[in-house]
Amino acid sequence: MPVIRSINWGGLRTLYIKEVRRFFKVQLQTIWAPAITTLLFLVIFSVALGGRHAVWVGGMEIPFADFIAPGLIVMGMLQNAFANASFSLLVGKIQGTIVDYLMPPLSTAELLAALVGGAVTRAVLVGCAVSLAMALWPGVHVTPHAPLAILWFGIGGSAFLALLGVLTSIWAEKFDHAAAVTNFVVAPLSLLSGTFYSVDSLAPVWRAISHANPFFYIISGFRYGFLGVADSPVWSGAIVVLAIDVVLGLLCYTLLRRGWRLKN
Repeated sequence: MPVIRSINWGGLRTLYIKEVRRFFKVQLQTIWAPAITTLLFLVIFSVALGGRHAVWVGGMEIPFADFIAPGLIVMGMLQNAFANASFSLLVGKIQGTIVDYLMPPLSTAELLAALVGGAVTRAVLVGCAVSLAMALWPGVHVTPHAPLAILWFGIGGSAFLALLGVLTSIWAEKFDHAAAVTNFVVAPLSLLSGTFYSVDSLAPVWRAISHANPFFYIISGFRYGFLGVADSPVWSGAIVVLAIDVVLGLLCYTLLRRGWRLKN
């Protein structure tokens, strides 16, 4: 008989694999479709501007396609991390199978780690698919400049949205609730985060508002990983992302441990 000691690695691995297999069975919808949709943004803007427009960031003139490419990659990662994490517990609550998550011999931390791990895995796969598609598109350069920054902001940002997705699935009672968070929180914050423009060109008031958007630091830091320039100090952005991950992680852990809206 197996003995569970400090960490139930077998249970953690099983739940993680379940989460990955769940979205991988429909990979055309969960991985390749977001990649094509994100690539269309790049194609539309590139064709509309004729490849002549450039953006000034940190005193450097950068072709517009090269400027928006990293932001589009990480934006696709963030949105899919949220979509994956916000689905798991919610569908269990709606279908009455939430007991499959609560009854196995998994601690709260192990349950949360598996859910977040599955969402981050989907985000990374989407990011790789988008990067591959953009690398094949003429006139776009997605060569890594600082791989550590790419990993930190890519994985840290995906974990942030995964935790937000878990929090949403705990709170939501139906799919409309999760869709409301997607449409009125995630989508606006991601589109108004400096993905398609440099915040340095904004008026002071809008620049201050942009700096209050946590997505801005993820986009800016991830872009630095490819271009070597950013709209904000990279280290301060890295600290902001880490702090948000810690706060959301503790909040999700507390709510899962108490069984809020899960055990009623």
